[in-house]
Amino acid sequence: MESNDLRRVGLKVTHPRMRILELLEQKGLEHHMTAEDIYRHLLEHGDEIGLATVYRVLTQFEAAGLVLKHNFEGGQAVYELDRGGHHDHMVDVDTGQIIEFESPEIEELQRQIAAQHGYELEEHSLVLYVRKKKPQKQAQPQR
Repeated sequence: MESNDLRRVGLKVTHPRMRILELLEQKGLEHHMTAEDIYRHLLEHGDEIGLATVYRVLTQFEAAGLVLKHNFEGGQAVYELDRGGHHDHMVDVDTGQIIEFESPEIEELQRQIAAQHGYELEEHSLVLYVRKKKPQKQAQPQR
């Protein structure tokens, strides 16, 4: 994304907006970020952009359709760039790690369930709360 994207959605190009957009573009591919994550990263890289400004810019980006905000249970709101494609999420309940996934089979099943009840699926959000499986201990051979 670039300054033209900001102008296209009616936002003035400012240093804080550009830096936050760049950061979401770079780091957002690896993981979803909280406003505090963004603020800390900017500070560590010499950008003195206040936390209130970060929240304000993220709210503006969300309203303009540039970012998606997720409020997963038990955690802070996290943000990601809206890249246009649909995906669902898994949240590791022990670490808070967020894993994105796509499943055409799940998407189709959800459409079928809505249709069975006389509805057409408009939009949805699927979040799976998961925990890593503990390795199975192998039985020791008895002597």
